[in-house]
Amino acid sequence: MQAVVYGLLFGALHPWLFDTLYPRFTRDMTVERTAFAVRVALYVVFGVAIAASTMVFDYAKVRAVVEDRRSMLNAISASATFIRRNPGAAMTLFVLNFGAFVMALGAYALVAPGAGRAGIMMWLALGVGQVYVLARLWIKLTFWASETALFQGRLGHAGYVVRAEPTWPDSPAADAL
Repeated sequence: MQAVVYGLLFGALHPWLFDTLYPRFTRDMTVERTAFAVRVALYVVFGVAIAASTMVFDYAKVRAVVEDRRSMLNAISASATFIRRNPGAAMTLFVLNFGAFVMALGAYALVAPGAGRAGIMMWLALGVGQVYVLARLWIKLTFWASETALFQGRLGHAGYVVRAEPTWPDSPAADAL
């Protein structure tokens, strides 16, 4: 489902915004700054669509795991309901987590050595790259953990999110196993 939605966003919405609307809006413009502002506004629209779908699918994954759901379609629906009922907290958390990703990306861009070097610089580049991969993994895990904490804090209680421990049957057939 996520691949279908992203396929529609990148395969239909993006071309419509930038291949159809942008030329229509900027056809008779003479000021480059205004055309740039239109492009930025369209990227904001596209970015909000991507962020909204990412948030829905992330909370669907959280709900599927926490509630031990079997249907991802129901988890997606429940995720959208949760976001609709907690828009401020969900969006703030998403922006904070996305900000952490942007900071890691910026730090990597600042410290990553250029390609084509040999010797110690090659090993330094490898080390910096591995630290960046670990930072991205840590951020993604933090992303899911914070979303799980928000979900459990807003909706969860022990009987709701934790499945009962299975008990071994007391029948004599159990002893035969």
